Amino acid sequence: MIMLDPDQIKANLKTKRIGGKILVYDSTSSTNDVAAKYSRNKQNDGLVVFAEEQTAGRGRAANKWFSRRSDSILCSIVIIENKLNAELLSLTCAVAVAETIDKTGRSRAKIKWPNDIMLNGKKVAGILLESKMDNDANTYIVGIGINCHQKKESFPGELQHVATSIDAESHSISDRNLLAKRLLVSIDHWLEVAVNNSEKIIDRWRELSIQLGHRIALIFSGSKFTGHCIGIDPEKGLILQLDTGGIRMFDAAHSTIVK
Repeated sequence: MIMLDPDQIKANLKTKRIGGKILVYDSTSSTNDVAAKYSRNKQNDGLVVFAEEQTAGRGRAANKWFSRRSDSILCSIVIIENKLNAELLSLTCAVAVAETIDKTGRSRAKIKWPNDIMLNGKKVAGILLESKMDNDANTYIVGIGINCHQKKESFPGELQHVATSIDAESHSISDRNLLAKRLLVSIDHWLEVAVNNSEKIIDRWRELSIQLGHRIALIFSGSKFTGHCIGIDPEKGLILQLDTGGIRMFDAAHSTIVK
């Protein structure tokens, strides 16, 4: 198994903001926790923490993130003095991750709002945004997990029908160092686009969304809502034409898509 190599990832890395500093841990509880400590120093804007293994990796809504050693890209990115609101930052990162995965094989990556990336209807990646307020700076830690080498039997039984990996869908062995480099380039590019022209992010999200134009159900602050997804608002979240009538927006922080 080829390990993540910070020198390979940084070699000819053409980014303006992301990846100026890269750390690779053999094992850590959570890359988000490590990145949060570094975020206290403004000079660490754009720092990226990778790990071969997480002993307490987490996903959204207190879910655990499952990954065996060296099977995935597990990383967290420090964004200090962020100029984007949480909703737009989430959309931006989803677009960047989807485009990164899209370049690895024949299957087209899609976005399942708010933070899941899908291949052939199964989850291949997830994003976790955590905000930090240090020294009055608007700071976010962007946690990203991308399944790379897993086989179907690598996942726990309850996940085998809903999770997949790049290798499983492409029938090849992905280069994690190359994938990590592409990820940082994509994040760097789309962050700049979002700051200068947020409509480009919205347009690209619409193209990649698996929910736009479809009927969905979600839980918002403990209540269930159903309706047709008719769009996305960069500040207020997903826009539904409710089955009960009317149009309502749902922010990612308080919403969970259900079957």
